[in-house]
Amino acid sequence: MLTIGLRREDKSRWEGRVPLVPSDVGRLAAGYGVPIRVQVSRIRAFPDAAYQEVGAQVVPELDDCDVIMGVKEIPPAKLRAGRVYVYFSHTIKGQPANMPALRRLLELGCTLIDYERIVDAQNRRLVFFGRYAGLAGMIDTLWALGQRLRHEGIDSPFARIQPAHRHRDLQQVEQELRTVGQRIRTDGLPPALCPLICGFAGYGQVAAGAQHIYDLLPVQTISPAEVATAAPLANVCYKVVFKEEHMVARIDSSASFDLQEYYGHPERYRPDFFRFVPHLTMLVNCIYWEPKYPRFVTREQFQELYRGPGQPRLRVIGDITCDVDGSLACTTRTTDPGSPVYVYDPFTGDTQDGVAGTGPVVLAVDFLPCELPVDASNYFSGTLMPFIPALAKASFSGPLADAGLPPELLRATIVYRGQFAEPYQYLREHVAGAGH
Repeated sequence: MLTIGLRREDKSRWEGRVPLVPSDVGRLAAGYGVPIRVQVSRIRAFPDAAYQEVGAQVVPELDDCDVIMGVKEIPPAKLRAGRVYVYFSHTIKGQPANMPALRRLLELGCTLIDYERIVDAQNRRLVFFGRYAGLAGMIDTLWALGQRLRHEGIDSPFARIQPAHRHRDLQQVEQELRTVGQRIRTDGLPPALCPLICGFAGYGQVAAGAQHIYDLLPVQTISPAEVATAAPLANVCYKVVFKEEHMVARIDSSASFDLQEYYGHPERYRPDFFRFVPHLTMLVNCIYWEPKYPRFVTREQFQELYRGPGQPRLRVIGDITCDVDGSLACTTRTTDPGSPVYVYDPFTGDTQDGVAGTGPVVLAVDFLPCELPVDASNYFSGTLMPFIPALAKASFSGPLADAGLPPELLRATIVYRGQFAEPYQYLREHVAGAGH
């Protein structure tokens, strides 16, 4: 039986999440005999004592652990030879920032299993925090809206909302949002804000989490085609969901939009989303994007929106996907929960922390689930638990096919004993191109 170690997160002081919560660690020890050691931490959402109470050893270092599990990226200097690492490596797109760590894993003969690639036979993710990114992101977006309106001198029910990390748990957040929703039903929204329309780009787990929070308000759903003509109702918060077919259009208009063609041949498509943007109060970006796809809103389009004399309807962009220099030109850098928003000036490209300035307020926290660490960790640990007994019994001394890993973990193995697994051979070019 392999010894599993839970590492102390060190990417940010905000990162209190864990891959396995104390109650699940206790079940693994009692039910399967899995030895688990936990590295001491002052920022973890679950105290060291909670792990000790279920029989785990709490230790300063994890040097004698066979498998080391974490949440966020591990600095190259902290990787140790021959270990099995399980965490979000953020490498499958060849992200330049994480190529040094990937190179070091190869040099040290390590094995890397990435949560992001634990998928079923239909390539559907099985282990994720995505819903909690959506939950926290929507809470913070509504908080940002309240702060921006206050800066403009507009009193709104959203001014009472606090950021996600200031709440005890999700239940407390939901109660706060229900109270705000009741105030909107009773007193209405300021006329200058009507119609209030929140657009959601995407329809996966992240978008579902964001909509769960927004739906606690008095929501009326409309289609993209109705956005431009929505009635200025004071007691309603409009919701509109945009799919790929609303974000892009075929360059050759003689053929209609085809999702599979778009995925396979994005060069045949052009951006077509900006026609909706001037009508939105908030845009919550939850849609998957890669550089091969058209950008949804360009800098030139933001300039067009903010060139007029008045304040555009668009106040806040909650970019939950947080792709820097990605689908939205306004996301030029990431933020953290301590200073979660900035104003993007489309004319200069500069950003200014806070909610004051010309341009949209942009929420760009790149690890949003850490703002709801207990709820997020409980959920994540529950989805991960079914794979841990097999991981602890695996043998990493022979070929990958003989390791005894379930298919889901085999698919998630990016590096095995210092070599790229077959599906990830393409990453060789990215590692080589990143330099030292």
